[in-house]
Amino acid sequence: MGLPRAPAPLRLSRPETAVFVSGVASMGLEILAGRMVAPQFGGSIYTWGSIIGVFLAALGYGYHRGGRLAASRASTGRMARVFLFTAAYVAGLILLGDPLIRASARFPLPSRLASLPAVVVLFGPPTYLLGYVSPYAAELASTDGLGETSGRVYMLGTVGSIVGAFATTYLLIPSLAVDEVALGFGLVSVSTAVVVGRPFDRSRAAITGVVVLLLVVSSAAGAVGYTAEGRVVHETQTPYQSLRVVDSGDTRTLYLGGQRHSAMDVDDPNRHVFAYTRYFHLPFLYADDPDEIDRVLFVGGGGFTGPKRFAAEYDVTVDVAELDPVVVETAKRYFRVAESERLRIHTRGGRQFLRETNHTYDLIVLDAYQKDKVPFQLTTLEFMRLANSRLDEDGILVANLISAPRGPGSRFYRAEYRTVSRVFPRVDAFTTAPGSTVQNIELVATKSERRVEADELRRRNERRDVGVDLRGEIRTAAPPPPTDDVPVLRDDRAPVDSLLDPMVGQRYVVQETNATPTARPAVRAPRATRA
Repeated sequence: MGLPRAPAPLRLSRPETAVFVSGVASMGLEILAGRMVAPQFGGSIYTWGSIIGVFLAALGYGYHRGGRLAASRASTGRMARVFLFTAAYVAGLILLGDPLIRASARFPLPSRLASLPAVVVLFGPPTYLLGYVSPYAAELASTDGLGETSGRVYMLGTVGSIVGAFATTYLLIPSLAVDEVALGFGLVSVSTAVVVGRPFDRSRAAITGVVVLLLVVSSAAGAVGYTAEGRVVHETQTPYQSLRVVDSGDTRTLYLGGQRHSAMDVDDPNRHVFAYTRYFHLPFLYADDPDEIDRVLFVGGGGFTGPKRFAAEYDVTVDVAELDPVVVETAKRYFRVAESERLRIHTRGGRQFLRETNHTYDLIVLDAYQKDKVPFQLTTLEFMRLANSRLDEDGILVANLISAPRGPGSRFYRAEYRTVSRVFPRVDAFTTAPGSTVQNIELVATKSERRVEADELRRRNERRDVGVDLRGEIRTAAPPPPTDDVPVLRDDRAPVDSLLDPMVGQRYVVQETNATPTARPAVRAPRATRA
């Protein structure tokens, strides 16, 4: 009895290789699309719904057209041409993607559909082209039997899609910039065209050379390191968002998800560049005794403007819960953040940190919200109760929201105000920009039922030296907003996406302070911090 023969190694024919790579490329581009359009349109369920719908429609139409033409036109040369055209289009995405996305935002569409034109224009054509590959491959495959041939083609395309999804999500995006990921897909498409379409005649070789040149030129143009905002110092993709550090004059700005998040004066690192960060000092006026504030928690770090200044100027211990480790690394490298006994950084989510900590705090600052990407688990009634339980008896909560103070874009602010008011007996709101524009709105919530009126805040501002003159900030106090038409946010129902939806496409105004600081030096007497 002879020994069993070893299974033959899996070898893919050229059509099968094309199907596998088309699956990798189509799914990789789909995930990449989310990162490219999110800075302009947000990463809401509506944006992702548009992306998925456009990709399915484009692939379906490509399957249909390719199937009708496969019997008469299918060839390895034509499949190679599909990959070359796809690579050329990817070169265009690298070079012109951002301007096209911004231009498409001007279409007069409902906010939920605002991202649709950008997704169609940028990703519809290459996905449509890739749809031709499967029916062409089925026609050219040598496996006997239509059912067996179709099954193998579908299997290889699906496996390619799985590889593209996992590789893009877990390897490429966390490691490379968006343009670098797109360049990778372009080069893979060119390589596949060479493998599938060999031998090349002069014409196809010339086209291949032109496509490679386009990819190189587009990549080089993107790598120059300049944007409309200034000189790009650092750029990467984190597991959670796109990240960019941009220098413009003496100001260094951190962009997360395409939105300005934090800024630092390079010559004066502790100065408040963005006006909203000055409001973080208001609790030192709300507290009956500001010296009782000696343990502070920031949920969300970004550029660490507030935590740095608190640790440098006050006799306090500052904990920061920042979920994204790449943000922490960036802050240390580019925003002069250094951990110490007074400033401790914890790379975990804010809710997880509050559940696990055995400390209580005098002040908790929620600074983890973005215009179009709000972690709903940090907005709900259950979270506010958790935060309340981690505050001392006279503790104070500050929530930095991004919303409009009134009008359709105010729904998130009003829902959050209603939610916080269910837990804290006193909630005050402060706007940071004039009018009804999308802006930072600061909520100050206290466990004490005694309201501190504006006149008292002004008197305390004159008497107390808290390091920042807050007269202007006190004047921006807003009346309680109407909340009858918005929900209380709960863990089992927090429709944050729909509440943020009216803000899609609206300009987010971040007020900046004057270059000459108006701050007064803090003179609080040093004292020992609690263990």
